[in-house]
Amino acid sequence: MHEPITLKRDCRVVEIPSGIPGTLPEGSPVMLLQSLGGSYTVSSDRGLMYRVDAADLDALGLAAATPTPPAAESAFNEKLIWDQLRTVFDPEIPVNIVDLGLIYACEVSTLEEGKRKISVKMSMTAPGCGMGNVLKADVESKLSRLPSVAEVRVEVVLDPPWNPGRMSEAAKLQLGFDLDYGQAEPHLPIYGETK
Repeated sequence: MHEPITLKRDCRVVEIPSGIPGTLPEGSPVMLLQSLGGSYTVSSDRGLMYRVDAADLDALGLAAATPTPPAAESAFNEKLIWDQLRTVFDPEIPVNIVDLGLIYACEVSTLEEGKRKISVKMSMTAPGCGMGNVLKADVESKLSRLPSVAEVRVEVVLDPPWNPGRMSEAAKLQLGFDLDYGQAEPHLPIYGETK
């Protein structure tokens, strides 16, 4: 980390915080800033930050991690959902979206044949954040891999506005916030399964 890297090939990226997709050409110098949750944040020599997905790790000269095998069909539970949500990271902040307090609601409902639908309401740390669709897609992708999940709906909401008081104590400590900053929301349970 924080070592210069020269791109081995053209690399698809998403500019942070605008969310605009683009390509950095082969030979571009970048510096790896963060590698969390299967995505990578790099900075360019022009001072811009970009998100690189795991599919493009070879452009950075890095090897992809071995994927974890899916859990058994009978293993679906609330913990699996929260574990997956904790693998989604803000590309600018090395804290997962659960500990940042970006998950406002999560509901599981039962569909036909024992399949499940997961509905999530999440927010962004700033109303104009262009990374909303990128993080939303991360959540949808990761939750859809859970056993017996047939549908995932994620809605980005901005009301109530996010504030640092929603962060977990661990996140506040990690980011150097005063623990008395705002009133943290209690951990949100997943609403029981409904038909």
